[in-house]
Amino acid sequence: MNKRSIEEYIKENKKEFDFKTPSDQLWARIDAGLDKAQVKKKSGMPFWFGIAASLMLIMTVTFIYTYRKGNRQELEIADINPVYGKKEMKFASQIEEKKDSLQVYAKKNPVLYAKFSADLNQLDGDYEKMKKELQNSPNQEVVVRAMVKNLELQLQVINQQLSIINEVNQYKEENQI
Repeated sequence: MNKRSIEEYIKENKKEFDFKTPSDQLWARIDAGLDKAQVKKKSGMPFWFGIAASLMLIMTVTFIYTYRKGNRQELEIADINPVYGKKEMKFASQIEEKKDSLQVYAKKNPVLYAKFSADLNQLDGDYEKMKKELQNSPNQEVVVRAMVKNLELQLQVINQQLSIINEVNQYKEENQI
Protein backbone atom coordinates (compact mmCIF):
# COMPACT_ATOMS: atom_id res chain seq x y z
CA MET A 1 0.00 0.00 0.00
CA ASN A 2 1.18 3.41 -0.82
CA LYS A 3 0.60 6.56 1.20
CA ARG A 4 -2.46 7.69 -0.71
CA SER A 5 -4.29 4.41 -0.37
CA ILE A 6 -3.65 4.33 3.39
CA GLU A 7 -5.08 7.81 3.76
CA GLU A 8 -8.17 6.88 1.69
CA TYR A 9 -8.71 3.75 3.80
CA ILE A 10 -8.54 5.81 7.00
CA LYS A 11 -11.01 8.41 5.63
CA GLU A 12 -13.47 5.74 4.51
CA ASN A 13 -13.33 3.85 7.83
CA LYS A 14 -13.00 6.83 10.20
CA LYS A 15 -16.15 6.02 12.14
CA GLU A 16 -14.97 2.49 12.83
CA PHE A 17 -11.61 3.77 14.14
CA ASP A 18 -13.36 6.23 16.43
CA PHE A 19 -16.01 3.97 17.93
CA LYS A 20 -14.88 0.38 17.63
CA THR A 21 -12.42 -1.11 20.12
CA PRO A 22 -10.25 -4.12 19.55
CA SER A 23 -11.75 -7.47 20.49
CA ASP A 24 -10.94 -9.18 23.79
CA GLN A 25 -9.12 -11.94 21.89
CA LEU A 26 -6.76 -9.36 20.38
CA TRP A 27 -6.03 -7.86 23.80
CA ALA A 28 -5.41 -11.37 25.19
CA ARG A 29 -2.88 -12.09 22.44
CA ILE A 30 -1.11 -8.76 23.04
CA ASP A 31 -1.03 -9.44 26.79
CA ALA A 32 0.36 -12.95 26.26
CA GLY A 33 3.05 -11.55 23.98
CA LEU A 34 4.13 -9.09 26.69
CA ASP A 35 4.51 -11.84 29.25
CA LYS A 36 6.93 -13.82 27.11
CA ALA A 37 10.62 -13.32 27.90
CA GLN A 38 12.25 -10.99 25.49
CA VAL A 39 14.90 -12.60 23.36
CA LYS A 40 18.40 -11.29 24.15
CA LYS A 41 20.18 -9.77 21.24
CA LYS A 42 23.73 -10.88 20.84
CA SER A 43 26.19 -8.06 20.75
CA GLY A 44 28.42 -7.73 17.75
CA MET A 45 31.48 -8.02 19.99
CA PRO A 46 32.57 -11.52 21.03
CA PHE A 47 33.02 -12.29 24.72
CA TRP A 48 36.79 -12.81 24.42
CA PHE A 49 37.21 -9.35 22.90
CA GLY A 50 35.81 -7.79 26.09
CA ILE A 51 38.20 -9.87 28.20
CA ALA A 52 41.17 -8.78 26.07
CA ALA A 53 40.18 -5.11 26.38
CA SER A 54 39.88 -5.46 30.16
CA LEU A 55 43.32 -7.07 30.40
CA MET A 56 44.86 -4.29 28.31
CA LEU A 57 43.30 -1.68 30.58
CA ILE A 58 44.58 -3.41 33.72
CA MET A 59 48.08 -3.75 32.26
CA THR A 60 48.16 -0.08 31.24
CA VAL A 61 47.06 1.15 34.66
CA THR A 62 49.59 -1.15 36.35
CA PHE A 63 52.43 0.05 34.11
CA ILE A 64 51.62 3.73 34.69
CA TYR A 65 51.37 3.23 38.45
CA THR A 66 54.67 1.34 38.75
CA TYR A 67 56.49 3.73 36.38
CA ARG A 68 55.45 6.79 38.37
CA LYS A 69 56.16 5.06 41.66
CA GLY A 70 59.61 4.05 40.42
CA ASN A 71 60.45 7.64 39.56
CA ARG A 72 59.38 8.93 42.95
CA GLN A 73 61.38 6.36 44.89
CA GLU A 74 64.77 7.92 44.15
CA LEU A 75 67.23 7.42 46.99
CA GLU A 76 68.43 10.48 48.81
CA ILE A 77 71.46 10.91 51.04
CA ALA A 78 69.26 11.21 54.12
CA ASP A 79 67.72 7.79 53.35
CA ILE A 80 71.13 6.17 53.70
CA ASN A 81 72.71 8.29 56.43
CA PRO A 82 70.68 10.99 58.23
CA VAL A 83 73.83 12.73 59.54
CA TYR A 84 75.16 13.15 56.01
CA GLY A 85 71.68 14.22 54.92
CA LYS A 86 71.82 17.16 57.34
CA LYS A 87 75.31 18.07 56.12
CA GLU A 88 74.08 17.95 52.54
CA MET A 89 71.25 20.36 53.34
CA LYS A 90 73.61 22.71 55.18
CA PHE A 91 76.22 22.73 52.40
CA ALA A 92 73.61 23.05 49.64
CA SER A 93 71.97 26.09 51.27
CA GLN A 94 75.36 27.76 51.86
CA ILE A 95 76.40 27.06 48.28
CA GLU A 96 73.23 28.69 46.96
CA GLU A 97 73.78 31.77 49.14
CA LYS A 98 77.39 32.09 48.00
CA LYS A 99 76.45 31.58 44.35
CA ASP A 100 74.05 34.50 44.65
CA SER A 101 76.88 36.64 46.07
CA LEU A 102 79.12 35.49 43.25
CA GLN A 103 76.56 36.55 40.63
CA VAL A 104 76.55 40.08 42.03
CA TYR A 105 80.22 40.35 41.07
CA ALA A 106 79.57 38.83 37.64
CA LYS A 107 78.50 42.20 36.25
CA LYS A 108 81.73 43.89 37.30
CA ASN A 109 84.06 41.16 36.03
CA PRO A 110 82.34 38.74 33.61
CA VAL A 111 85.56 37.04 32.46
CA LEU A 112 86.56 36.06 35.98
CA TYR A 113 82.99 34.98 36.73
CA ALA A 114 82.96 32.72 33.64
CA LYS A 115 86.13 30.97 34.83
CA PHE A 116 84.71 30.52 38.31
CA SER A 117 81.41 29.21 36.90
CA ALA A 118 83.25 26.62 34.81
CA ASP A 119 84.93 25.23 37.93
CA LEU A 120 81.66 25.08 39.83
CA ASN A 121 79.84 23.49 36.89
CA GLN A 122 82.47 20.75 36.75
CA LEU A 123 82.02 19.98 40.45
CA ASP A 124 78.24 20.14 40.14
CA GLY A 125 78.37 17.73 37.18
CA ASP A 126 80.41 15.30 39.25
CA TYR A 127 77.83 15.59 42.04
CA GLU A 128 74.98 14.75 39.64
CA LYS A 129 76.89 11.70 38.35
CA MET A 130 77.34 10.47 41.89
CA LYS A 131 73.65 11.06 42.59
CA LYS A 132 72.75 8.75 39.68
CA GLU A 133 75.37 6.26 40.78
CA LEU A 134 73.86 6.19 44.28
CA GLN A 135 70.67 4.54 42.98
CA ASN A 136 72.43 1.34 41.88
CA SER A 137 75.60 1.32 43.93
CA PRO A 138 76.31 -1.75 46.06
CA ASN A 139 78.24 0.43 48.54
CA GLN A 140 75.96 3.41 48.95
CA GLU A 141 77.71 4.66 52.09
CA VAL A 142 80.91 5.37 50.13
CA VAL A 143 78.99 7.23 47.42
CA VAL A 144 77.17 9.29 50.04
CA ARG A 145 80.45 10.31 51.66
CA ALA A 146 81.84 11.29 48.26
CA MET A 147 78.73 13.36 47.50
CA VAL A 148 78.97 15.27 50.78
CA LYS A 149 82.71 15.76 50.24
CA ASN A 150 81.92 17.16 46.79
CA LEU A 151 79.47 19.67 48.30
CA GLU A 152 82.05 20.64 50.89
CA LEU A 153 84.61 21.14 48.13
CA GLN A 154 82.14 23.28 46.15
CA LEU A 155 81.64 25.47 49.21
CA GLN A 156 85.39 25.85 49.69
CA VAL A 157 85.88 26.77 46.01
CA ILE A 158 83.13 29.39 46.18
CA ASN A 159 84.63 30.85 49.36
CA GLN A 160 88.03 31.08 47.66
CA GLN A 161 86.45 32.66 44.61
CA LEU A 162 84.68 35.25 46.74
CA SER A 163 87.93 35.95 48.53
CA ILE A 164 89.73 36.48 45.21
CA ILE A 165 86.95 38.78 44.00
CA ASN A 166 87.18 40.82 47.21
CA GLU A 167 90.96 41.13 46.79
CA VAL A 168 90.55 42.20 43.15
CA ASN A 169 87.92 44.78 44.08
CA GLN A 170 90.06 46.07 46.94
CA TYR A 171 93.07 46.35 44.62
CA LYS A 172 90.97 48.28 42.07
CA GLU A 173 89.75 50.68 44.77
CA GLU A 174 93.29 51.32 46.08
CA ASN A 175 94.68 51.99 42.61
CA GLN A 176 91.91 54.40 41.67
CA ILE A 177 92.92 56.89 44.36
